[in-house]
Amino acid sequence: MLKIGQKAPEFSLPNQDDTVISLKDFKGQKLLIWFFPKASTSGCTKEGIGFNELIKNFNKQNISILGVSKDSVKAQKNFCTKNEFKFDILSDKELSVLKKYKAWGLKKMYGKEYEGILRISYLIDENGMIEQAYSKVKTATHASDVLESIK
Repeated sequence: MLKIGQKAPEFSLPNQDDTVISLKDFKGQKLLIWFFPKASTSGCTKEGIGFNELIKNFNKQNISILGVSKDSVKAQKNFCTKNEFKFDILSDKELSVLKKYKAWGLKKMYGKEYEGILRISYLIDENGMIEQAYSKVKTATHASDVLESIK
């Protein structure tokens, strides 16, 4: 994971509408960036819906939200449309941002090891520094857990 106080790595990725979104677009506001394994799966959907339901609470604190996975722009569009997300979901097919943010790594399932997307999130402050890092994410409560941590 990236360390608290570290400069957040720059990025530019296409969103669900194929519009390029960059870290610099959020200068002067906070950004919660959540990395998730696969669009339209049950856990990722629960996590995204949690952020969507609490988006006004994040906005009141000047926090924007971005989701990132390696799914295609089309898959992200379907994910956003189906769930009526009020925030952007970015496509990182090349894994460049996932790797910069230490969200790509070794995972284990049923005793087998493989590389994949780690379910982690970062709160980036107004100056582009890592303010919080969340590694033990519970999909159903992640959004409220983040809000609780920044009170």
